[in-house]
Amino acid sequence: MRRSRGWLLTVTCFCVLLVISAMIALNTALGDIARDTLATQAQLTWIVDAYTLALACLLLLGGALGDRYGRRGALITGLVIFGAASLIPVCFDTPTGIIVGRAVTGVGAALVLPATLSLLTGAYPREERNKAVGVWAGVAGAGAIVGFLGAGLLLEVSTWRAIFWAFTAAALALALAAVSIATSRDENGTPIDWAGGVLIGIALAALVLGLVEVPSRGWTDALVWGCFGVSAATAVLFVVVEMRRRHPLLDVGFFRRADFTAGVIAVMFLFLTTFGYFFLCMQHLQLVMGYGAIKTAIATAPMAVFVLVPGLLTYRILPRFGLRLVLTTGLVLMASGLFWMRYVDVAASYWDLLWPMIVMSSGVGVCTAPATAAITGAVPDDKQGVASAVNDAGREVGAAIGIAVTGSVLAAEYTRAITPNLGDFPEAIRGQASESLALALAIAETLGPAGGSLQLVATSAFVAAMGATATVLAATVESERWWSGCGHPAVTVCSSR
Repeated sequence: MRRSRGWLLTVTCFCVLLVISAMIALNTALGDIARDTLATQAQLTWIVDAYTLALACLLLLGGALGDRYGRRGALITGLVIFGAASLIPVCFDTPTGIIVGRAVTGVGAALVLPATLSLLTGAYPREERNKAVGVWAGVAGAGAIVGFLGAGLLLEVSTWRAIFWAFTAAALALALAAVSIATSRDENGTPIDWAGGVLIGIALAALVLGLVEVPSRGWTDALVWGCFGVSAATAVLFVVVEMRRRHPLLDVGFFRRADFTAGVIAVMFLFLTTFGYFFLCMQHLQLVMGYGAIKTAIATAPMAVFVLVPGLLTYRILPRFGLRLVLTTGLVLMASGLFWMRYVDVAASYWDLLWPMIVMSSGVGVCTAPATAAITGAVPDDKQGVASAVNDAGREVGAAIGIAVTGSVLAAEYTRAITPNLGDFPEAIRGQASESLALALAIAETLGPAGGSLQLVATSAFVAAMGATATVLAATVESERWWSGCGHPAVTVCSSR
């Protein structure tokens, strides 16, 4: 029995690693894709976001299907869809073909991701569950770094198409491996709440769509607020419908449990902060320090280690110290690492950037597994697929909010910092250089000797903006620490068990 659980843990962790890494991997190849396919900036954005959007809006339905018909079957079906859809960009290598392929891949991922966690929570007894959840959460937290590193290595030896071939091969190999694992399902066999699935899918899709449009359109854009309005209205309708259902897709009564609600909110804040930090760090490494894709991936690899290791120790730490102290410790580490970024300057070396990275990622590793365990531990075993989907949806929404908020604050702070220092440049250059560091550096390359001055002004403004944005993220983490440690009874409930 122990050996079969170990094999199950291995297979499911590789599956979650595939799904999470697919979210970030293509960021390394966007330049090559743009050159080969003549994709516009809007199309490049959707090449990245189509996957996330499809995944987010179908997660709850994917989890419910696994609960109802069997989680192993959902996992294998999702992997087959994922693998087959990854071939679409290879066969139809136009911007539209790549976007369609990414969207269909996201459909497969929506079946895979909740099935991985629910298979573990269904197979492990409650006294051993925290250990398995800790490993799963650590691997999931490291997935983005692994995806970026793997894609970077592939681009060193081949073209961007190799990334999709790798996705296909990995998905089909894991589907074959998954045939040998044990399955679990909801023994009550209640019917699927399709209406609830449609409503929550629309609510999540509209929310994520609005968030991904924020960096390019701004928070005041009509489309952005229209998406938020549709999301809020549909979410309210979803709650009303679910409260009247005999067999709801999601029992909203779970949110009356303090540990469940605390876990969901903690996961959202964690991924809001993590992806916001990742957004800052990647730009600093590439634009300020001049790292290429593969060097950037290697430079951020320590994050994966410091996220993974605390997750492996969750089963020892959580019962001994309780959720309150563990979350507080992790959030303090995250806030400290982010605030430390304020002291990174233009001349900073990689080592100057590494120490706040280690502190911040250690905090993420300390918090992620306990927050996930709080969600899954509050829900009956026969509803683990839906609980896992709620956890995953919290991750997706948090990541989207993090990128939107970080991108917006960074852009505003960069413009504010650079504008007073552009007086010696022509008006046309001032307008373009104040839009982004990447654009300012591109202009600087065309100016000859004067380009060095513009480069220094722009990088200095970016570093100042990065410090201010990291401080905002640190304050966000502190607000979550206050809420979970002082302002909400959830932590007391969990820690007193």
